[in-house]
Amino acid sequence: VPVRRLAPLAGRVYGRRWLVLLLFSLLGFAQGLVWNSWGPIQNSARLAFGFSSWDIALLVFWGPIGFAPCFFFMWLMDKKGLRVTVLLTSSLMVLGAGLRCVPVSDLEIRKKLIHGGQLLNGLAGPTVMNAAPFLSTTWFSPDERATATAVASLLSYLGAAGAFLVGPLVVPSPNGTSHLPLVSQSNTEHIKDRIEAVLYAEFGMVSLIFSAALAYFPSRPPFPPSVAAASQRLSYRRSFCRLLSNFRFLMIALAYAIPLGVFSGWSGVLDLILTPVHVSQVDAGWIGFWSVVGGCVVGIAMARFADFIRGMLKFILLLLLSGATLASTWFTLTCLTSVTHLPLTTATLYTSCILLGIFLNSSVPIFFELFVETVYPVPEGITCGVVTFLSNVFMGVLLFFLTFYHTEFSWFNWCLPGSCLLSLLLILCFRESYDRLYLDVVVSV
Repeated sequence: VPVRRLAPLAGRVYGRRWLVLLLFSLLGFAQGLVWNSWGPIQNSARLAFGFSSWDIALLVFWGPIGFAPCFFFMWLMDKKGLRVTVLLTSSLMVLGAGLRCVPVSDLEIRKKLIHGGQLLNGLAGPTVMNAAPFLSTTWFSPDERATATAVASLLSYLGAAGAFLVGPLVVPSPNGTSHLPLVSQSNTEHIKDRIEAVLYAEFGMVSLIFSAALAYFPSRPPFPPSVAAASQRLSYRRSFCRLLSNFRFLMIALAYAIPLGVFSGWSGVLDLILTPVHVSQVDAGWIGFWSVVGGCVVGIAMARFADFIRGMLKFILLLLLSGATLASTWFTLTCLTSVTHLPLTTATLYTSCILLGIFLNSSVPIFFELFVETVYPVPEGITCGVVTFLSNVFMGVLLFFLTFYHTEFSWFNWCLPGSCLLSLLLILCFRESYDRLYLDVVVSV
């Protein structure tokens, strides 16, 4: 039977889509900033609040723990839309940021409030990490989807990078980790005051974003921008059955979850890892900042390239993961200077860490687009929710072991090249398909 090929169904896009994208991206930025508040200033936090290594690891660990109700947020997004999900998420962030600012003199109570605030902020993670492809499909045309996904998903990483910059620059380092001359008692109070200033500023920013979303954040446009946006999707139960029975999806889900989970846990305690090799808190903050910023810039550029030249997602991932494997191996061997005798300098640490962050962070939106294309018509929120939940499981397992084995980090560093190499092999064996794109470009009757 001959197939008649028609022109793509004309969708309608609205200028307000950029405002929706901006509000969601700012929400992700704030969530990443609050999550990564403590890792870059862990030496100062130990002195000001009496945190231990276990506390620092747990403060980062609340991020993956917050993904425990991930499936509830996926259901809420699928049934109620973006507005309800975003307002619930931002309200949890406001409450969490407020708990960290409660002025209690008892340090034990204060530490519990800070941990509680980090947990509430972690509960916002499923939305800011999963909803980007859903938002891009709902509001953007097919030739803008990958770019919108990149912006919405990578701004959370940029917020974590902002913590690497803001924390060490605002909060002074204690004795032994900085070149600044410091006085013990007065310095402790000064460090505590500066940390509290950062906490109040983050609370104000989160409250402002929540107010803006409450004033205007629609669930969907009046008319869909494409055929895929208007098409019927699978139910919640059938979606899970489709995902768990799709071997190709499971392959790329592991290819995403293992290296990104390991890298997220590693970057969250980067200052803790670099302190034994005599890297200052400020230098560690700059390394983390530029690695994430570079990943965001390259990721958006790669997504824009994927919008112009379609069908290249697998090839882009192969390039990025090859670079990540080489960069992580270089960093790990450099840290083993007593064995490899490679030069351990600030320049080599900067270069290897920044390259690793660029290659891995820029792969996130490309992975998201490939997930959606592979399992369409499964809803985007459910698809990305499963893979980010899996990524946080790997991140949580790694940080769980870190709470017990935090005196020596060579095993932690070796997890990086191992996970990147495994992901590269999985992508090599993966057979790509573009089901959603085919529906938008060719309508068969």
